[in-house]
Formats: sequence, structure tokens, C-alpha cells
Amino acid sequence: MQFGRTYEEFEVGAVYKHWPGKTVTEYDDHLFCLLTMNHHPLHMDANYATTTVQGKNVVVGNYIYSLLLGMSVPDVSGKAIANLEIESLKHVAPTFHGDTIYGETTVLDKNMTSKPDRGIVYVETKGYKQDGTLVCVFRRKVMVPTETYVKERGGEQPGRPELNES
Repeated sequence: MQFGRTYEEFEVGAVYKHWPGKTVTEYDDHLFCLLTMNHHPLHMDANYATTTVQGKNVVVGNYIYSLLLGMSVPDVSGKAIANLEIESLKHVAPTFHGDTIYGETTVLDKNMTSKPDRGIVYVETKGYKQDGTLVCVFRRKVMVPTETYVKERGGEQPGRPELNES
């Protein structure tokens, strides 16, 4: 199974559909809020949420962003040398407990760095709910290795121990 890509494997215009999706539960949302100390009642207090425009708890946006970022790792940054920049992040529509999030990433551009063994890939990731509603969009730049870099470091999984088959 492929985990990330080298610079040569990215093509401008390519679209990677991340699979599988993730159904967001109340537990997921509350745990993320507690871990990040976001105690806004819109996310944590169902009674309070009934008094808002949404009428129910809204999943914290940074959880949705983090979920999409994680979904993209096998397709985009699994071999990354560094995540360099989040250029933009837009929360387009609310997400609620029980919604399922799907993501896809489009390669917008790529350029070699001054070092011949790495390049910068510029991508846009979009997240959608199960009904096709766009909920989140972000653009980022990732430094990825060339095939040469990967070979010089010992292949696809450097540091993985050899297993004794006895």
C-alpha cells in the first residue's frame, strides 16, 4: 500500500479522493474540545445550542480540519520532509454530530527547491458532508522528497527492523 508520494509522483491537476470517510460522533467532538481546551457551549452544551441559529451542537471546526488533514496523509504527506505552510483555511458550512466527512485533495502546483533531492507541492484539500455539502477548504505547501532522496535513505521504510522469519 502506498503511503505518501515522492516529488515525481505528484502531477499538477491530479485529484486524490481520500477513503474512507469518517462519521463524526458526539464523543469525537467533545473529546477534541476537551483536549484542546475549547469549552465553547455551542460545542459542549446541547441545551445552550438550542438557543443558537444552528439549533443544535456544532462540531468544532478545527476537528474537521484536523480530520481532513489526517485523511490526506496517505495520499499527500506520508513521505513529507516537512509541512511548511497552511496558506488558507475556510470553514464553509457547519458540521453536526452524525455527519460523515469525505475529503479530496487537488495538486495545484509543484516546484523543486534549491536542493536537488526535494520539492514543494502546493495542494488544496476540500471536505464534504455525506450530502455533498462543502464544509471546509484549506491550501498548504508540503516539502516532499525525490525518488533519489528516498533511495539514499534506505528505501520506502527507513529504520524499519528486519524481521526474523524463524
